Amino acid sequence: MQKKNSACRNQVLKCALTGALGLASASASADQFGLQIAGGVANHDIKKVDLGFVWDPKWTWWEIGGFHFTVVGEAHVSYWHTTEDNAVHPNIFEFGVTPMFRFIRSSGDIRPFIEAGVGVRMLSHTRITDNFSVGSAFQFADVVGVGATFGARQNYQAGFRFQHLSNGGIKEPNPGINFSQLYLQYNF
Repeated sequence: MQKKNSACRNQVLKCALTGALGLASASASADQFGLQIAGGVANHDIKKVDLGFVWDPKWTWWEIGGFHFTVVGEAHVSYWHTTEDNAVHPNIFEFGVTPMFRFIRSSGDIRPFIEAGVGVRMLSHTRITDNFSVGSAFQFADVVGVGATFGARQNYQAGFRFQHLSNGGIKEPNPGINFSQLYLQYNF
């Protein structure tokens, strides 16, 4: 059983790495890329700091009343920390990729948007406290949020996101974990 879990974990890690490398290579010819920093909180006294690399190919489609749809690719490295007394692994790392779909204002100095995405994550540990485990290192990340781009060249972005991590029932236990996050981004 241990060999099967290890083989599955290695396969998922290879897929995540391939996706991240694909995102990085695509950014070499992308119209715009950015760096994002986020902070968030979840239950079980977990705090999260996140660093994201964002690729925006500047795709636009379906113009509706001064707004349009677009998609951006994001690769993330996160650090979780809990201060609960019964912490087994108080420090956890999270790695993953997510395509984010946005409905954004097409022009103006401030361009508000709503966004949603589903990505994949790998966690360094599955057991966080004595009574809280996420079941598997492989997780799905469901994200919804609001934000705005601003600045003379739309170089800045700020927003709020709600993120739910869960293994989708692949392995029990599967309690999931919910983060509320604020983020800032600089687009080069």
